[in-house]
Amino acid sequence: MTTEKDLRLFFALPCPPTLADAICSWRDAQGLDGRPVAQANLHLTLAFLDSQPESALETLRQLGGHLRADAFRLRLDQLRVIGHGFVCLIPNQMPSPLSQLVEQLHAGLSTHGFALDARPFLPHVTLIRDTRTQPTTTPPAFEWPVDRFGLFLSTHTPSGVHYRELASWPLTAANG
Repeated sequence: MTTEKDLRLFFALPCPPTLADAICSWRDAQGLDGRPVAQANLHLTLAFLDSQPESALETLRQLGGHLRADAFRLRLDQLRVIGHGFVCLIPNQMPSPLSQLVEQLHAGLSTHGFALDARPFLPHVTLIRDTRTQPTTTPPAFEWPVDRFGLFLSTHTPSGVHYRELASWPLTAANG
């Protein structure tokens, strides 16, 4: 008898490499305390699914393929500490296509029986973990042209946490 493997999964907006480079260059120049998030791991979580059976992958892929939202620009222009010492970039305003994408995704996940975090959605990109201080710096406005979202696998390795994109879906070009 074989046992099914559990996977740590999440839906997210993957940070484009050039934007991740700019964000990390700025972050690293600030002298913030804590553990910096690896540049390759920068993302904005849409829904964290925690441990799921491998058999859930097909349902999640189908769900992702059925979501429809317009591409949009995300302006990350505020720095805030959330949770237990997570220094994050957040937008001053949430674009309506992001709200629509999250609402569709959460509704679909709930319909398929996936448990979701009860806290309200707060769009953020985590830069530092385990900070002990409140940053006083003001970030520049990082402009992010969001044109896709994906399903990711989180794996703990001896060299740290690694995220691997398992599937990706484009957002549609906005009309007008």
